[in-house]
Amino acid sequence: MSSLSEYKHIFPIDSIQKVCDLFEEQLRSTKEPDLALFSIIVGAVENNLTNVKNSDKDVNLASNKFVKMKFPSVEWDEVKTLYERFVSLMRSGVDAKLLSGDLATRDLVKRVADVVWNSLTRSYYKDRAHLQSIYSFLTGNKLDCFGVAFAVTAGCQVLGKNDVHLALSEDHAWVVFGKDGLNTAEVTWHGKGNEDKRGRSVGEGVLARSWLYVAGKPVVCTRIMELAALVSSINPTLTPTIDVHEVALMQHKLLWLLYDKGHLEAYPMALGNLGDLDEYMKIANNTEAAESSTINDEIGVIKSSNLRPDSASLYIQSIRSSRTHYEDRHVYPYTFQGGYYHRHKMYKEAFQAWACAGDVIRHYNYSRDDEEIYKEFSEIANELIPQLMKAESSGHSARSILKDPECFASLLRFYDGICQWEEGSQTPILHIGWAKPLVSTISKFDAEVRAQVNIICSPDNGEPTETTQKTEKTNENDEKDNDSWNNNSENTEMTVREQLTAAVNSRPRVTLYSHKMAALKPLLLAERLNTHALQLQLTAQSQLQRPHLPAKRRDDEDHNPSAPTARAKRARRER
Repeated sequence: MSSLSEYKHIFPIDSIQKVCDLFEEQLRSTKEPDLALFSIIVGAVENNLTNVKNSDKDVNLASNKFVKMKFPSVEWDEVKTLYERFVSLMRSGVDAKLLSGDLATRDLVKRVADVVWNSLTRSYYKDRAHLQSIYSFLTGNKLDCFGVAFAVTAGCQVLGKNDVHLALSEDHAWVVFGKDGLNTAEVTWHGKGNEDKRGRSVGEGVLARSWLYVAGKPVVCTRIMELAALVSSINPTLTPTIDVHEVALMQHKLLWLLYDKGHLEAYPMALGNLGDLDEYMKIANNTEAAESSTINDEIGVIKSSNLRPDSASLYIQSIRSSRTHYEDRHVYPYTFQGGYYHRHKMYKEAFQAWACAGDVIRHYNYSRDDEEIYKEFSEIANELIPQLMKAESSGHSARSILKDPECFASLLRFYDGICQWEEGSQTPILHIGWAKPLVSTISKFDAEVRAQVNIICSPDNGEPTETTQKTEKTNENDEKDNDSWNNNSENTEMTVREQLTAAVNSRPRVTLYSHKMAALKPLLLAERLNTHALQLQLTAQSQLQRPHLPAKRRDDEDHNPSAPTARAKRARRER
């Protein structure tokens, strides 16, 4: 681990470039980054820039989506004092007996988590920003879910236990430790409950098929990836509707720095965040083009980064990362992409991305802990899709998505994934607030468009397996071949049977795996939609239980250190 004094020459840190110099120097070093030091510095910058009390009086917050602030000066003495306080807290709070041996033990991890936990204020806050850094911990005794896990990881590092690393799902954080990181431990809370799970393995959540634990496929960080997690967690929000430009710019530059060094390749969420930031920066540049040349020079990195991938390419890389490293068990890469397509009015592509998100969520059982991803799907299904369908149905364009059977097939896949997420769960999803927009959306497609989709029902086969997915991809390629064959003028003498077979093979195909959607097939293909029957069937609570994995005794889990670990939460919650 780098010595604190090695970075003294960079202070005072009074510009974004100084922060970038700090990270660049670390990335060139062969020593591990000091997580506590970096978290204090980044947190000091973010918290000072996003403090409304410190905002310039000349800034009209009511008329801006983002504002520019004067960059603070982070002094060496302040950082050194806070750092030494953190080290002292860890060393004084942990019994020396727990530090024996080269590797961390569960008792040590739990004790470090207790030290952090017991130092926090006793109030809980929902969705509060800027509480993820050790700076927030030391100056206000406040941390969110991610912040607690990061502080525990940094605490173990200053105690010399370098086998403890951060593990991240899409909405939660915990740690791995021991030889090859095979042991897992909860160190923070999730959601509305204050239940004390610190020290327990996360294997139970994996076996429960909870999305929070991403099927045991979390992002297990290296030290540099933990720096990337710190950067990805930066929040430029000043108010619910206004961002601080300097914070977003700092985060943008740091993520590109980590990207260029190859440290985001296995981090889908960071790639998605970078895609969003890149799009934001282009908007900010266009909006502020007429402002001072100093600002234009500072954000000139965007203009000179033509060789870097654009936002659309970054979203694709995020999806590829999830498929390559995490067996395609992460949902957000697809919702990142779907949101991008929606913003750019590429609605057919958005439907396809959302359908893929549905294919991922079908692997899990819904629970009340899934609040964040539930809100994501609810926004897509009950706000974005109805709004764009209303806009599309107001015109009569021949290229309208309402006349495209592939769009209808993508929507069915999306809804089928949500229905299968509901199956076998204790809590229903599709209440009337979901059913009405769904039925309204389906009713926008004419019968002749709906009839062109080849709907296959396979509810008893559970989830689509890797084999069936490969088969479907092969069939898609066959369909393309059939299309070109059907358009070949040399085949005009085909028999009626051959023509019918070719026509069927060239239709968009969708396989419905949920019992609820499979039962709707006759209604979906009817010439006149019975909207009342559709709503009744959608809101009926499914009593069908999806096939479960062989039951595993709790004792077996406790004695299996290599059990997968994962649980996640993006919502900001603080103690």
